[in-house]
Amino acid sequence: MIDSYITYIRDIRRYSPRTQDIYRDVLADFSRFAEGEVVASLTPSMLRRYEADCMSRGLKPRTVHQHMSVLSGFCRFLMMKGVLKSNPARTVKRPKMEKRLPEYYQEKSMDAYYEATEHWAGEDELEILLSYGPAPKDKTAVEIYRHRLRRLIISLLHGIGIRRAELIGLKVNSFDPARQVMRVWGKGDKMREIPVVPSVCHEICLYLKAVESMRGGASPADGPLLVTEKGKALYPEYVDRTVKEELDGYGITGRKSPHVLRHTVATALLDDGADLNSIKEMLGHASLAATQVYTHNSVDRLKKVYNNAHPRAKNGGSND
Repeated sequence: MIDSYITYIRDIRRYSPRTQDIYRDVLADFSRFAEGEVVASLTPSMLRRYEADCMSRGLKPRTVHQHMSVLSGFCRFLMMKGVLKSNPARTVKRPKMEKRLPEYYQEKSMDAYYEATEHWAGEDELEILLSYGPAPKDKTAVEIYRHRLRRLIISLLHGIGIRRAELIGLKVNSFDPARQVMRVWGKGDKMREIPVVPSVCHEICLYLKAVESMRGGASPADGPLLVTEKGKALYPEYVDRTVKEELDGYGITGRKSPHVLRHTVATALLDDGADLNSIKEMLGHASLAATQVYTHNSVDRLKKVYNNAHPRAKNGGSND
């Protein structure tokens, strides 16, 4: 039944490969706990015991909550198939999770990064690369291309707020330079179009010329938009490593990840007056509730501004 469920979330629900892997791992872990008797063990008492087992192994409440959500979804699938009459996971109390506000980088820090790396995205460096001829093997040429690619990875993650998997999935024909939009396939295999600012459009166009030089020919329209120095499609570890190394310095502190760049652009848009529904469409959220979490950051900023600027807040509310 587990294999049937994974097939269902892949073909019917259109869950991403990463989500499929998470679900498969959770169900395999529960199967281990249930000693292979998965369906027979889907009772409230067994699920509570499994939850306690997860906690005893040191799993964080958020991870345990995820495990129980996966099992609940599996139970709903079994109900749909007529195997279960009710969902036993609904009666199991989930562990309390600490609410986490989305992390984001300061605008001045991101500006510092773009200013320091601007030359890698410009035409001068491209001319140097092109001077080496098609498919260059020289280390300097490869390094120039590598810097241009890494800068564009940051520009796209931060510029249009896409997820890591969406970045990796971009094709050459995903980019429409005439309309200045990027077609992105997101969760649930849903397509959305995201506006691309002119400076990033220009950067993408120059990058494609760099790819053509490195490959010794134009990329196929349905080929990956971003490719490594070896001409291969990007992979998650490459993107993660790029973000960590590229954002090292510039006053950027805290966790360095593709998702924080996504949070950064969402927070900036909200602070600059964009409405929640527009941000929701850009980020590809299924519901407005997922986007509303960014309002907490703005309220926090508003409180700081209020306490620093309001005449009564500065003197503790006194009229004197």
